[in-house]
Amino acid sequence: MIPQVSDSELELMKIVWANGGQALYAQIMEALVQTGRTWQKNTIITLLSRLVEKGLLKTNKIGRRNEYTALVSEADYQAAQTQTFLNKLYEGSAKGLVSTLIQRELLSAEDYEELKRFWADGSEEK
Repeated sequence: MIPQVSDSELELMKIVWANGGQALYAQIMEALVQTGRTWQKNTIITLLSRLVEKGLLKTNKIGRRNEYTALVSEADYQAAQTQTFLNKLYEGSAKGLVSTLIQRELLSAEDYEELKRFWADGSEEK
């Protein structure tokens, strides 16, 4: 079972995933600066340590630098969280979720058509 993470932890995971599943601490810091985050070094290290403890990242020492490697892919994390969400709110019913999206107009006609093509083709158009 893949554990849930906080929004801040997820932000760090997204940075690691965006770097091909591996990122040096310096690369993580640079990505945070580019997004306007001004977190303190200790905050980032604490969040990364929690991700290691949760089994989502592992740390490799490269000289004096830390490299973080994702142990869970972004797709696997998304699938696990989606399943948790479905179970929690819709008793596992994807139909219930889709019904809500349609009823609340959160699923556009374009999204619907794209999903129909995806279902017919068996793969998402890029």
